[in-house]
Amino acid sequence: MTMSRFGAWRAAVALMAGLALMLLQPTPSHATTRIQHLKTPGGIEAWFVQDNTVPLIAMQYAFGGGADQDPADKPGVGTMVAGLLDEGAGELDSKTFHERLDRRAIELSFNSTRDYFRGSLRMLKENSTEAFGLLQLALTAPRFDTEDVERIRSQVMSGLRRQTTDPNSLASIKLLEAEFGNHPYGRPAVGTLTSVPTITVGDLRDYTRRVLAKDTLKIAVVGDIDAATLSKLLDDTFGGLPAKSDLTPVPEVTAAQPPQHFFVPLDVPQTVVAYGGPGVKRDDPDFMAAYVVNHILGGGSLTSRLYHEVREKRGLVYSVYQYLAWMAHSSLFIGTTATRADRATQTVDTIDKEVRRMAEDGPTQQELDEAKSYLKGSQMLALDTSSKLASGLLQYQLDNLGIDYIEKRNALVDAVTLDDAKRVAKRLWGHGLVTVVVGRAPQAAAVTPPSKLD
Repeated sequence: MTMSRFGAWRAAVALMAGLALMLLQPTPSHATTRIQHLKTPGGIEAWFVQDNTVPLIAMQYAFGGGADQDPADKPGVGTMVAGLLDEGAGELDSKTFHERLDRRAIELSFNSTRDYFRGSLRMLKENSTEAFGLLQLALTAPRFDTEDVERIRSQVMSGLRRQTTDPNSLASIKLLEAEFGNHPYGRPAVGTLTSVPTITVGDLRDYTRRVLAKDTLKIAVVGDIDAATLSKLLDDTFGGLPAKSDLTPVPEVTAAQPPQHFFVPLDVPQTVVAYGGPGVKRDDPDFMAAYVVNHILGGGSLTSRLYHEVREKRGLVYSVYQYLAWMAHSSLFIGTTATRADRATQTVDTIDKEVRRMAEDGPTQQELDEAKSYLKGSQMLALDTSSKLASGLLQYQLDNLGIDYIEKRNALVDAVTLDDAKRVAKRLWGHGLVTVVVGRAPQAAAVTPPSKLD
């Protein structure tokens, strides 16, 4: 869950409009060829691209341990922490802290994902000292004042109540629960209506003590700053954190094997379908082949097989999309779509048929060539701003891909053969699907065997 919506970015309209225009400027293509591995005098490491195109600095960083570090009986602690770190720190109460951010148009946010506690910082070059200083306060001296805790708790609870009537949320929650059971990945990262009210300030402080530490810290910075100045800012910001984290070990887990079918009754106009199964982890030798063949089946939007068969040919849905999801201790493929309740059975059957056809026959050479061309060409579009590039560089670190990954990626895509794609398609989809249907009972239940009703 992205916690930026809990922030209060109320910067002046004119300045923010100027920032927006500057952020539309592409990062120079040569920037990716000069990624530096920076190590500060204090031992803080970062990947860094100095880019003087515009006077902006973007930083993305992450600590190992996210929602998987929530107590088993209190999912949502990491989410609460992410919503509260910018709600006052040190001598600055929430109002004063946000006024300091707003005055300089500093963007600061936090996010608790499955495996990582992530943060983002963006500012004009001239405001870098103040921006990094506010981040340092947030990380090392959060206040967790009662009034702020209860306000954020109320916001989280409001979101959770909305989820109870949101078919997309219910489908996602049920799919992860079906795939992972009692493993931390099977619990809602944002928490539940019963867990969030029980979270105490002590839980929040314990989480920050255990998770926010230097030994798991990864940092990526892109912008108009030199290495010496950045080194000092990084040491000042992160140097006071504990040297070692105290993380609860998380076991490896394999997602539940298909086929399985679940139905969640909900009186809504459209029926939502979510489906998935065991995927391919990022360090698996088959990952790139899986990435390419998934693009052909369901990841290519308007060009995918599923879009052609389910949307264009039969007009059953507006869109259908499938992607690979990899975590530190497991992996999934996940697909989602929505349709009229009376078409749910046909939609699920069509998706299942196409997935099985890909598993049995694999893609054609033409499909493979076209997918490769698209995936190679789209890489730089995904890295065309300082913020996007910083986010990408952070993810490459978390995935242990190496500082030269951007330069190697296209060759890895090219190396995928038709035999590779066919073999991996069978590995991914040869067993069928774990399917979750959320919608009106009479129509949606028809796609679900009675013995599997949830």
